[in-house]
Amino acid sequence: MIPFLDLKAQYASIKDEIDAAVLGVLASAQYVLGPEVAQFEEEFAAYSDAKHAVAVNTGTSALHLALLAADVGPGDEVITVPFTFVATVSAICYAGALPVFVDVEPMTLTMDPAKLEAAITPRTKAIVPVHLYGQMADMDAIMAIANRHGIAVIEDACQAHGAEYKGRRAGSIGASGCFSFYPGKNLGACGEGGIVVTNNDAHAKTMRMLRDWGQERRYHHLVKGFNYRMDGIQGAILRVKLRHLDAWTAARRTHASRYSSLLSNLDTVETPVEVAYRRHVYHVYAVRCRDRDGLHRALEAEGIQSGLHYPIPVHLQKAHEDLGYKPGDFPVSEAASRTVLSLPIYPEMTGRQVEQVVAALEQDAYVS
Repeated sequence: MIPFLDLKAQYASIKDEIDAAVLGVLASAQYVLGPEVAQFEEEFAAYSDAKHAVAVNTGTSALHLALLAADVGPGDEVITVPFTFVATVSAICYAGALPVFVDVEPMTLTMDPAKLEAAITPRTKAIVPVHLYGQMADMDAIMAIANRHGIAVIEDACQAHGAEYKGRRAGSIGASGCFSFYPGKNLGACGEGGIVVTNNDAHAKTMRMLRDWGQERRYHHLVKGFNYRMDGIQGAILRVKLRHLDAWTAARRTHASRYSSLLSNLDTVETPVEVAYRRHVYHVYAVRCRDRDGLHRALEAEGIQSGLHYPIPVHLQKAHEDLGYKPGDFPVSEAASRTVLSLPIYPEMTGRQVEQVVAALEQDAYVS
């Protein structure tokens, strides 16, 4: 069996550090926010080349608070992509705004800047590019358009911990950047977690109040807020894991390079493209293939887990049919939803396992 990811192997590799961190929080009884979360905020802000980091309970909460800090609300429109996890769009809806979609680029599957300007209206308040699979969107082009229209850019970096665009870290280019620490992420908690990074002092202050019931100090609630606080145990665990993130990213990049090299002669599988000036962190190694579902089943039968990210684009999800989109509106996203297959990739994976996945793909590609 080759799992899609192996969280038990990761825990085993740093067990002593994690156990000590958790026991430290239990001994201190600082279960909600507290010093470990505050330290993690400082360390993650530095890692992201940002002035502030505000830790919250999920990546969705991070997106929600970033939108609210940018003054997004009812009557506003927010532009994003339909080829993403549904949380990107849910956060826009939580803020009371209307999600507006533009299609993705065929090569990178990130927001297509060539289609962005036509979607802007007088009601557009923010743009949310998604750094899909660990590769950043074309931020120069997106920022140029946003700045021309005076629109905030909020980076959905939930899959892009440590990714770079021309040497700048994910989350540090727009008004804010939002990360998820869901367990399977490149930097994952042992539970749920999220964070917003920003260089804007006022936005950081607003988000700190909003995550904690809108209070600036205990029992003094200046705005209507939320219970979006990060647990102290998650903060302590993330501090440990952050120290290993660069080594884990290097391992992911090694596996991705090996996959791309070994699959280069297989004309039934299209490997992902890493743009020269974008440092991909390979949260997902997604290939495209004609008979995606057949290959998915064949690999499963051979004990190799793979994933579908994402089989239905958000504009065709029943939950969002009220937006009025229909099949054919975003052909690149819809084609990707039919052809993308995510292969196993995680730091603890061995080179031999990569070769086994490729061998199975070669065999199954020719018989499917």
